[in-house]
Amino acid sequence: MVDRFRRDPSVNEANTKSEKGRRVAAFGYHAGFAGAALALIAWAWQLTHANDEPLYGMKPYENETALIKDVKHAVEEGKEKAGHLPRVLVIGALGRCGSGAVGLCKKAGLLEIIPDQAQKWDLPETSAKPGPYQEIIESDVFVNCIYLSAKIPPFIEPQSLSSHDRKLSVVCDVSCDTTNPHNPIPIYDINTTFSNPTVPVKLPSGASDVPLSVISIDHLPSLLPREASEAFSNQLLPSLLELKDWKNVRVWQQAEKLFDEKCATLPDGAVDGKAELSASQS
Repeated sequence: MVDRFRRDPSVNEANTKSEKGRRVAAFGYHAGFAGAALALIAWAWQLTHANDEPLYGMKPYENETALIKDVKHAVEEGKEKAGHLPRVLVIGALGRCGSGAVGLCKKAGLLEIIPDQAQKWDLPETSAKPGPYQEIIESDVFVNCIYLSAKIPPFIEPQSLSSHDRKLSVVCDVSCDTTNPHNPIPIYDINTTFSNPTVPVKLPSGASDVPLSVISIDHLPSLLPREASEAFSNQLLPSLLELKDWKNVRVWQQAEKLFDEKCATLPDGAVDGKAELSASQS
């Protein structure tokens, strides 16, 4: 990957950040949006199908309208079976991913019908008390959208799943820290795919008969390729327009600095001379 940076330094741009520390361009919003959509569809599916029948495979949607239509239909089917709308808890709700998850819930009708149907947690809530959180167990759907940068107490753990108060039936881990030893959702250990979106969680003995599935897809934005691509392009365009004066633009200066740092990690002889942004990009 670093060698690709050497041949084409412009690919560094995806990792550059604004003055506020946020990526200049990111797919986060649509990752959260798609993850919440799949979680609501999975919630309804579990209610209307046998426990041993996994959620069907997904294909990219032509547009957001088509996805929302399917989500609303699924939620209505689930509501008819359960007698209530799903209670959704989003952690990391103020970030890009979390905003997307909350936005999907709103467009699916949850927030418009019952204002607190989707709980929005962020640093104030998770800092107020350490996990595990009973509120997760008491929700029907949990969508994790945090940026994990250090070890933190788990949000949920296998022992808590034996609680008779558990309503939780779907976890969508948008953050997808599957192999991270500090993963705050240590109840699964594989990534799922659009072909097989969910993985069942092995419940401890004595747990209620409510099934529990995890969605851990690490390329969620591709469920909405058009909107996700357009959003990313719109975020990236202002920086691209400054490329002609890259030596005086903070974003591109940072890109070159990052590029040089990564090249320095290559074995001796792997980089044939100092790589610079080429004159053709001036």
